Amino acid sequence: MAPIPNGGPNARIDGQDLNSASSEPEGSSSFQRRRTSARIADKELLVRRRVQLLDEDGGASKKRAPSSNTRTSASSENANNNNNNNNNRQKHSVTKIPINLGVAEDTSTKPSATTLVAKSDHAKVKETLRLFNKHYLHFVQEEEKRCGKVEAEKKASKASKSKMMEVKEILYPGKRIGHIPGIDVGHQFYSRAEMVVVGFHSHWLNGIDYMGQSYSKGEYSNYMFPLAVAIVLSGMYEDDLDNAEDVVYTGQGGHNLTGDKRQIRDQVLERGNLALKNCVDQGVPVRVVRGHESRSSYCGKVYTYDGLYKVVQYWAEKGISGFTVFKYRLKRLEGQPLLTTNQVQFSYGRVPQSLSEIRGLVCEDITGGQENIPIPATNLVDDPPTLCYWSLYNYVNGYDLCIWLNVPFYTDEGLSGYTYLKSIKAAKNVKLPPSAGGCNCVGTCVDSKTCSCSRLNGLDFPYVHRDGGRLIEAKDVIYECGPKCGCGPACVNRTSQRGLKYRFEVFRTPKKGWAVRSWDFIPSGAPICEYTGILRRTEDVDSISGNDYIFDIDCVQTMKGLGGRERRSHNASVSEINSMDKHEDVSESVPEFCIDAGSSGNIARFINHSCGPNLFVQCVLHSHHDMKLARVMLFAADNIPPLQELTYDYGYALDSVLGPDGKVKQMNCYCGAADCRKRLF
Repeated sequence: MAPIPNGGPNARIDGQDLNSASSEPEGSSSFQRRRTSARIADKELLVRRRVQLLDEDGGASKKRAPSSNTRTSASSENANNNNNNNNNRQKHSVTKIPINLGVAEDTSTKPSATTLVAKSDHAKVKETLRLFNKHYLHFVQEEEKRCGKVEAEKKASKASKSKMMEVKEILYPGKRIGHIPGIDVGHQFYSRAEMVVVGFHSHWLNGIDYMGQSYSKGEYSNYMFPLAVAIVLSGMYEDDLDNAEDVVYTGQGGHNLTGDKRQIRDQVLERGNLALKNCVDQGVPVRVVRGHESRSSYCGKVYTYDGLYKVVQYWAEKGISGFTVFKYRLKRLEGQPLLTTNQVQFSYGRVPQSLSEIRGLVCEDITGGQENIPIPATNLVDDPPTLCYWSLYNYVNGYDLCIWLNVPFYTDEGLSGYTYLKSIKAAKNVKLPPSAGGCNCVGTCVDSKTCSCSRLNGLDFPYVHRDGGRLIEAKDVIYECGPKCGCGPACVNRTSQRGLKYRFEVFRTPKKGWAVRSWDFIPSGAPICEYTGILRRTEDVDSISGNDYIFDIDCVQTMKGLGGRERRSHNASVSEINSMDKHEDVSESVPEFCIDAGSSGNIARFINHSCGPNLFVQCVLHSHHDMKLARVMLFAADNIPPLQELTYDYGYALDSVLGPDGKVKQMNCYCGAADCRKRLF
């Protein structure tokens, strides 16, 4: 949402005071300085500053506007953070390969104008996979309408890949030798189709991806073709031998496709088999991907990129079933990041199965039993581990809990008095609108053409049934079925109303304060949680200091494109959009209502910022249709593996925060994303 940066006395990032670019010790005088509100009382001063900035740019370019539906203010522990594990891959070379097999230089650590504008290779990969997931969910929706859920899951992934090939949205359509830009060792794919759409491995079924004779011209004219570029180790051949760094790979062909892994005829030295043999002769390495069983993936497997391997030897022999097979010995090239396959393969094993297995446990359940699934808090950073006072019930309970856990008890000024709040609570001077009329559907909404709620969403449901309900794509606003609708809680158009369904953990980080992660795999489009707190009028929090958890509800501004908001899918009906004309008094940059999670809220308040987030914010309406009071929901933007930190973009525009003197305030960003903007504001 539109930023309201109300900084408090503890508003510090990575040891830096919010008002200073220099690092100062916590006990220094500047530690007590506070950020002031971005909305100055004198609006004329803000206008003059905007004009001045435009003059300085010569009017040649516009400032980047804040993204739609972004969080207001960053806390001392949530404002700047890192959610990416930076694997600094070393460059290396291979004999006879006249191309760079290492990754491109990482410019994310070099603050420059270029890094603020150009998309990194990692961002391009992420964008392509998000596009694939959107196509996939659209096809799932079509198949659910046509032939039911089971068939939808089987056909949608292949249809999505075909669609992207048809409209030329494949990221790297031409085959490449060596690493693919933006895909690090350890990257996980949740289907073979995902590998196809980014140009990592171009075959839907074949284990060996290779260049044919068409590549014999140009930069590859010195090579003998066919030439293999990537293989998939998925355990489907009985003669394979995988020792991680040293692999004996069975060629393709002669395989029983029923799934029993047995050979039924001899293999022939052609196509992929010949391509791997040519890799031996010419010293060309191949990308190796391993597939593991996974309940999370719709294809039943998760595929992990484990780096480049050199094909050092090949031979033919009689296999286990008595048929001739070609075998290839591959050795992993040195100088690459540590092999992650074992970690990925046993990711679920690393997730605690009971309270006794949780390392650094400082609180069994920060919700105090309000949620169906407990949310533990862990601290492996402080020694001894400390528990911030989250007031599960009251001060005494918090103190007793610390005594029971034998850990120190203290209050943090940014969190003192905090109580867990499962749902939004309105302030005394905020009157909630009456319930809106509902649809006449019975049991569950099925036909989007007859459901009145569906008509408000542009004649279709925004969700699919897959995985308990997933949002197909971000929209300006979503209209869900409400209390006066005839359908029940199982209706797909109530997806965001079902509460938490994943196992979350709040954990302490070395530099970012408290953060949130999931113990479960989260598919793209899945609802994470609502941003809860006290519903207040924005004017009532402008003068409040020491509160870093104010979240503007800017649904109207987003739908009308006010204040530079980024427009989304225009899903709302024409009558609903026209009805917003009555909000003529809405300021360009000041929403009328906000959510104050300073003293009461849920896990959303602990979710950190990232310039390359894996969540996005979505406005939702269900009990009423007043867009100024829409619910604020967080959804998964990507497929999120277990134990990856959850983040979203707080959405500040650079130079958008002014001090009382009218000067622009700046805060460095240390999120570590490939496309980090280097400054939070």
